[in-house]
Amino acid sequence: MTSILTYTFKSLPSTSKWALRFSLRPLSCSSQLWAAPAVQTKSKKTLAKPNIRNIVVVDGVRIPFLLSGTSYKDLMPHDLARAALSGLLHRTNVPKEVVDYIIFGTVVQEVKTSNVAREAALGAGFSDKTPAHTVTMACISANQAMTTGVGLIASGQCDVIVAGGVELMSDVPIRHSRKMRKMMLDLNKAKTLGQRLSLISKFRLNFLSPELPAVAEFSTNETMGHSADRLAAAFAVSRLEQDEGLLSDVVPFKVPGKDTVTKDNGIRPSSLEQMAKLKPAFIKPYGTVTAANSSFLTDGASAMLIMAEEKALAMGYKPKAYLRDFVYVSQDPKDQLLLGPTYATPKVLEKAGLTMNDIDVFEFHEAFSGQILANFKAMDSDWFAQNYMGRKTKVGSLPLEKFNNWGGSLSLGHPFGATGCRLVMAAANRLRKEGGQYSLVAACAAGGQGHAMIVEAYPK
Repeated sequence: MTSILTYTFKSLPSTSKWALRFSLRPLSCSSQLWAAPAVQTKSKKTLAKPNIRNIVVVDGVRIPFLLSGTSYKDLMPHDLARAALSGLLHRTNVPKEVVDYIIFGTVVQEVKTSNVAREAALGAGFSDKTPAHTVTMACISANQAMTTGVGLIASGQCDVIVAGGVELMSDVPIRHSRKMRKMMLDLNKAKTLGQRLSLISKFRLNFLSPELPAVAEFSTNETMGHSADRLAAAFAVSRLEQDEGLLSDVVPFKVPGKDTVTKDNGIRPSSLEQMAKLKPAFIKPYGTVTAANSSFLTDGASAMLIMAEEKALAMGYKPKAYLRDFVYVSQDPKDQLLLGPTYATPKVLEKAGLTMNDIDVFEFHEAFSGQILANFKAMDSDWFAQNYMGRKTKVGSLPLEKFNNWGGSLSLGHPFGATGCRLVMAAANRLRKEGGQYSLVAACAAGGQGHAMIVEAYPK
């Protein structure tokens, strides 16, 4: 795929072979989706499997997702995670002592609270006897937290799991340079004044240059935005298509010393004319990815109560949805970094015995508008399926009237470690509201990885 996707936008004129393949059907995710009709309830089979426990989502919450550098900027990640856990406890009234295990996802870890799940759980008042651990898998970290919980319940190890995720981009760790770190460690080991003076004499001013967190792939040294720009170019996704874009579960959070936050603050309605004036953010001057068609740096946290169905019913709960089949996929992190949904979708559908036509609600993570539109085109291409996916036919076109109707990461925000739970709760709540039975949740992630899951509505 390198020979195709490494073309820059300059080298992809409108008459290029690749562009012609992927420009036959324009894709537009317009705000008309808000007016989409409700899905009609259908009579379909349940995805329950013999001798396998049914696993349900009782409920889930998130604190408002905020632009980094705003109301959460003086807090720590465990403060946000604790708020999500407290909101979940308040929403569900679940006794803390019945929770068997707590799992949280995060990406940029605060070194003081590397196991943020444990610190948040203790802060929220859970028993110190309740184990908790933290997982990381880039933008699908919360998805990994959920499916880890699903595995614990399915295997009979646990009955009640709290899964969630958190990210605080307002205060990311900034390290001393490696040379400075080495000198400080050596000074700590030095036993005599002479040894200390000898080490200090080697100090140079450039030792003070900090190491900022990389927003690039370790294996390729390329930023995700740069990759999204190349992907949009390779699939002939125009700037206009990206700018058109996609124009509960929130619990309030009283920020210490500040007002109570009750809603997301990153939603900024803009006209196409306003967005067209923005300059490319990554590939300059020919790129099409801008600040307007990219998800923004976000602070936030989410949490879900997951149970074995029999346990939930015994406790008097009415679950919202079943968590059914799921898959994880990995591709080339250079040229297929953001195509996780394309690869994961057919695999999870086949695993569940479903087709695209069976899905009533689609909830996909939107890292960039160009990325999601490129996935749409790849999924609707026989040529791509045959040449890169080992499939005889395409995955199929995704019906936009069913897609992210309540907003996605582009508009609501994307706290890396928390988005997965937001996707699943949006899917569960939309199924209940719209009368559908099946939802497909999918997301891409750094490292060329991806995830997809089938969520089934719980009978009303």
